[in-house]
Amino acid sequence: MKVLKLAAVGAALFAAASAAHAGATFDNVKKKGFVQCGVSTGISGFSMADSKGTWQGIDVDMCRAIAATMFNDASKFKVTPLNTQQRFTALQSGEIDVLTRNTTQTLTRDTTLGLIGAGVNYYDSQGVMVSKDLGVKSAKELNGATICVQPGTTTELNLADWFRGQKIEFKPVVIDKFDEIVRAFSAGRCDAFTTDKSQLASVRTTLTDPDKYVILPEDFSKEPLGPMVRQGDEQWFNVVRWALNVQLEAEEYGITSKNVDDMAKSSNPNIQRILGTTPGMGKNLGVDDKWAYNIIKQVGNYGEVFERTLGKGSAMKLERGLNASYKQGGIMYGWPVR
Repeated sequence: MKVLKLAAVGAALFAAASAAHAGATFDNVKKKGFVQCGVSTGISGFSMADSKGTWQGIDVDMCRAIAATMFNDASKFKVTPLNTQQRFTALQSGEIDVLTRNTTQTLTRDTTLGLIGAGVNYYDSQGVMVSKDLGVKSAKELNGATICVQPGTTTELNLADWFRGQKIEFKPVVIDKFDEIVRAFSAGRCDAFTTDKSQLASVRTTLTDPDKYVILPEDFSKEPLGPMVRQGDEQWFNVVRWALNVQLEAEEYGITSKNVDDMAKSSNPNIQRILGTTPGMGKNLGVDDKWAYNIIKQVGNYGEVFERTLGKGSAMKLERGLNASYKQGGIMYGWPVR
């Protein structure tokens, strides 16, 4: 019996310690008055500073959604541009509160870095782009080719795995900074350039003669991209997870930045919970019950964000594809706010 009592006391102390630690990032963010997000050093459609220094893109809008959740104000955020080598260290060290940079969720990253993925805001796949002058129509024709790739990425590992599986030789040209890779590729230092297909499409729009380049059809991988946070801080994890999920839920229910005020009068109980007409959901997160309303009003639902940053209304002009709602044939599926 004594052993059982000691075990119970130990469990209670562990639970108390965990609960005390659970809100560390949440409390720190509240105290300083803004969210610090890690983003890429510049990928069109994901995170890129415009001529006025204003950061835009789907990953920046993820950061804005978190700010709207925490402060009822989507402008209360700052970004830290990070390359692939810096991103995890910056999150581990506390330099940033959340990594909203395009980052692939993998088992290894969830189990060895002290970090954890909080959801997927873009489903992608890795591909390879070449100049049409090379005269190839398939990656299987790239035997002996030089291929530009960033180090310390799943991209580098996937490239090696795919070519080894096909028993094809290639020569990696490893370059750390993304913009330097683009310059190297456009200057002809490598025959091909590999990264996520969305990024290849982004890069192609910036090249002198975009029509000169083609993205080959092969998919080297699955790339579920999304935000990451530190492990052991469940309250902050929940804020990030649900800031994303409610944007998906809003699209499914037809709630947009333009009609959100009218939708707040809806008799639909699901919409009432989402928009805070029925109280309680915000309290469960430790934020205002209007947290979702503020996200949708100030940032938009997922479909609006996609269209503005990556879709037909953007310079990228990408199809929704897998990133369409499950109701439109995609795999985006919001978890219920209830």
